[in-house]
Amino acid sequence: MALVNMTQMLLDAKKGKYAVGHFNVINEEMLKGVLKASVQKNAPVIIAFAEAFEPLIAIEEFAPMAISAAKRVDIPVALHLDHANNIEYIKRAIDSGFTSAMLDASALPFEENVKMTNEVVALCKPKGMSVEAELGHVGGLEGYPEGYGDDFVYTEVEEAKEFVKQTGINALAVSIGTVHGVYKSEPKLNLKRLEELNEALDVPLVMHGGSGLTDDDFRNAVARGITKTNIFTDLTIAAMNALKNTKENVYLLQCVDVVNAVSAEATKKIDLFGTANRA
Repeated sequence: MALVNMTQMLLDAKKGKYAVGHFNVINEEMLKGVLKASVQKNAPVIIAFAEAFEPLIAIEEFAPMAISAAKRVDIPVALHLDHANNIEYIKRAIDSGFTSAMLDASALPFEENVKMTNEVVALCKPKGMSVEAELGHVGGLEGYPEGYGDDFVYTEVEEAKEFVKQTGINALAVSIGTVHGVYKSEPKLNLKRLEELNEALDVPLVMHGGSGLTDDDFRNAVARGITKTNIFTDLTIAAMNALKNTKENVYLLQCVDVVNAVSAEATKKIDLFGTANRA
């Protein structure tokens, strides 16, 4: 199946009251594991690559591998750039064949966030790409499990309404108490704020910092309007545990263990988000 952007994927999720899994992957083993789970569950999926991964593998190296793998499966797959901090990197994603991009200008003042986001929309929309942006601030360091933090800023409802109106984005990442990476303490989601945002906005809502939440946290968030949930740390933990616990002495077989471990973790999330048989 050809790659798709995530616009219709998320609108369907919003209507059906489920969430599509966004899985950040950094190598072929993680990619294969996520796609294996998605195919087995007949679930649409968002394969994501964050700008923070650039020191490990260039986006131009990652994209052909992901695109080739996505075209060999019979489910909708979006190839999404996660947490890009500058326009030039988004241009590289466009040139590499990505179907969706997220600009994270959430640390900037509202007006500057709007301005940068509009620049991204102007670049991506003519290419048929969907655009995600963030308002409020999800704390921690994106891309690394040790990047925990609690420096989040809740998304304000009235600001969110104005932001969506001024930018025309396809999805909005909201801050409701999650952080990237490993939590220092038990997370407490502001579900009331999420309900208010969902009631006020027509655009699909995204939850970053999903790894480490309880099953009930996920269920509550999806029930209140989250249509895309970002997962990375839980996948890396599964991969690392597979390598620690493997009984294989051959590296190639250890790679198979990683694929299976990532697939098992992705399967849990797909079931939890209600995405199975939605392809």
